[in-house]
Amino acid sequence: MTSEEAKIFAGVLFKPGDPELRAIKLRSHNLCSRYNRTFEDETELRDQLLNDILGHRGKNVFMQGPIFFHYGRHTSIGDNFFGNYNLTIQDDAKVTIGNNVNFGPNVTIVTPIHPMLPNERNQMLDEQGVPSRFCYAKPVTIGNNIWFGANVVVCSGVTIGDNCVIGAGSVVTRDIPANSFAAGVPCRVIREITQADSMVNKPEILAGNKVIEE
Repeated sequence: MTSEEAKIFAGVLFKPGDPELRAIKLRSHNLCSRYNRTFEDETELRDQLLNDILGHRGKNVFMQGPIFFHYGRHTSIGDNFFGNYNLTIQDDAKVTIGNNVNFGPNVTIVTPIHPMLPNERNQMLDEQGVPSRFCYAKPVTIGNNIWFGANVVVCSGVTIGDNCVIGAGSVVTRDIPANSFAAGVPCRVIREITQADSMVNKPEILAGNKVIEE
């Protein structure tokens, strides 16, 4: 781990242009570009590329592509993950995704934060007095058994609890508690998800299929 990478995980200002960080990102970007040039049925090659990109990958992980990971190795994904088209994860800080998670198209997760004041965003002085660009980052944690609709954006520092559904087009700027249906800009909890939401209560859609009893 580089000294600047350690600063990312400590939640303090770091230099995104640091040569060692840029090398990590370049590797991830190039691997993602290779993934995006594969065919969907090139499963062995795709699996190998995901192993090379991600910090951890569980079983049965499928990404439709194209995919875009900033660091790649800062992202951990559990079992039974599905990511639809245009998955973008800007994982400066760590991104942790649990088991049985499904993302619709165009989901974006971002962890970095830039200074609000333009002069500070453009340049500050490092410990040695050298003018540099800085940002900082906060991790994102996504629990188990979660579904994101299309075009969901998850912002830095957010935790989403287990069993949540996030509605299409939402911008998640704060934590979402477990078992919630949440939507909107900014995203807010609409209601709790309960057994009343079961497909058994929609026989016209169930169409003779059966829910597996837990």
